[in-house]
Amino acid sequence: QAQLVESGGGLVQAGGSLRLSCVASGISFRISNMGWYRQAPGKQRDYVAHITAGGTTNYADSVKGRFTISRDSAKNTVYLQMNSLKPEDTAVYYCNTYPRIPNVSWGQGTQVTVSS
Repeated sequence: QAQLVESGGGLVQAGGSLRLSCVASGISFRISNMGWYRQAPGKQRDYVAHITAGGTTNYADSVKGRFTISRDSAKNTVYLQMNSLKPEDTAVYYCNTYPRIPNVSWGQGTQVTVSS
C-alpha cells in the first residue's frame, strides 16, 4: 500500500525559506515522476512542481524562480526548497505522483504559513 509522509512545514516570515520533505513507500519511486501540490484554505488543490524519474523539473508560474524540487531516489524522498516565501504561499503542501495515480492516496500534508 502506497504511503506518502510530508514534513518540514512551519511558520515563517515573508521572504524566508523552508525545505519540505516527502518520504514515499509502497510505490516504484525510482521510476515515478513526483510532484508537489498545495491547497490554500477554501481553494482547490493546485499543482506546484514536479520532477521526472530522470530529474527533469517543471514549476507553476507562481513559484518559478523561488522554489526548487529535487529527489533522492536512494532515500525514496522528494524535496521542495522554498525561498522568498510570500503570504500567498500559505497552504497545506502535499506530494504525490505526477500525474496522479488513482490508487496512491494523499498523505496528511504539511502546513506552511507565511506571515506578512
